Formats: sequence, C-alpha cells, structure tokens
Amino acid sequence: MTTIKHKELLEKFIHQLDENKFYDAHESLEEIWFPRRFEGSDEVKLLKGFINAAVCFELIKKGRKASSEKVWKNYLKYKPLLHTLDSEYTKEYNTIVLYVEKIKASYI
Repeated sequence: MTTIKHKELLEKFIHQLDENKFYDAHESLEEIWFPRRFEGSDEVKLLKGFINAAVCFELIKKGRKASSEKVWKNYLKYKPLLHTLDSEYTKEYNTIVLYVEKIKASYI
C-alpha cells in the first residue's frame, strides 16, 4: 500500500469516527490492517487496537455495553505501543488516540 493511500485511510477513519460511523471506520482501517495482520509488528498491533476501539463504539451504539468493554480492553492493551513506535504515521496515530479517547469519555 502506498504512503498516500495509507494516510487517506487514516484520515477517513478519523472523519468516520467524528461522524459516529464506527462500523465504517472499522472497515476503513481493516484495509490497512488485514493484508498485514500476520506481521506481528507493533504498528499492526496498534492498528488492531484502533479497529477494536471503533468496534467498541459500535457495540455501545447497539446497546451492548458489556461486550463493548471487552473489546475496549483490547484497545487499551495496544495503545501503549504508540509511545515506542517509529512510524511515518505517528502524527495521524496520535490524532486517532485523541479522537478515540474523546469519544469514549462521551460514553461514560
């Protein structure tokens, strides 16, 4: 995947989070994550965490609070990887964390 496409999908994810289109956001990041899912890199794990955050919010929208909390724990497990990650997308990942945390706080 090209750098431009990767950034476009990250921006799309952020935009979809902002519009509460959590299922669509999850699908957008899966375009990046799915082909790389067996790599085991910290960046791939972080992407998986972001996908889990979007799934968590979709579950909350559907009234499945208990299930959402289980998925949220996966996001929390991978979130610290951002601080050790060396990626050209670090700025975008930090923006995603801010959006995710803001959305989660609005559901508490």
